Amino acid sequence: MPTEDVALLLAWRAGDRDAGGDLIERYAETLLQFFRNKVSGPVDDLVQQTFLTCVEHRDDVRDPSRFRAYLLTVARRVLLEHYRVRSRDRHHFDPLTTSVWDVDASPSSIAADRQERQLLVEALRRIPLDFQVALELYYWQDLSGPELCEVLALPEGTVRSRLRRGRELLRSQIEALAADNALLDATLGEFERWADAVRDAVEH
Repeated sequence: MPTEDVALLLAWRAGDRDAGGDLIERYAETLLQFFRNKVSGPVDDLVQQTFLTCVEHRDDVRDPSRFRAYLLTVARRVLLEHYRVRSRDRHHFDPLTTSVWDVDASPSSIAADRQERQLLVEALRRIPLDFQVALELYYWQDLSGPELCEVLALPEGTVRSRLRRGRELLRSQIEALAADNALLDATLGEFERWADAVRDAVEH
């Protein structure tokens, strides 16, 4: 988290509303990206709900340098509650076994520029929600290992296992959705490039 973000959070806690507004504005796109492939249709209400929770509990952020992880932790809780309400059996909604597709079979609101990328987006929506969240946070939002542990409320070893299992589930969905071998190969290649780009960034 940039040093200026820490300063904004501390100023916000001290009563500077403008600092709070600036901090929230910095992370608006982060939240939009988080919700877009997990919810069909407009996500503005979920973004607003997440920000309102952060406003109400801004003093709960134990480490100001980890505000992004805190924000995404709140966003995940908001997302899970959204699907508990929409699920046919809200009391038994399990994000480890239930996918976005299971609850809402509408297509993703993300329009990718290539067919293989669109297939990748749709395949992500068909794996259990917590695996989708883990993969998208790691690959799309470049969260570090400690940040993922915080957002998912899991120890490091379990997070690694979840990412590994998530990749396996995603590959199976890509294979099931691909209309032909050419599209299958292109989509799997797209995923590998996506994964390699993040892996290279982490290693260097």
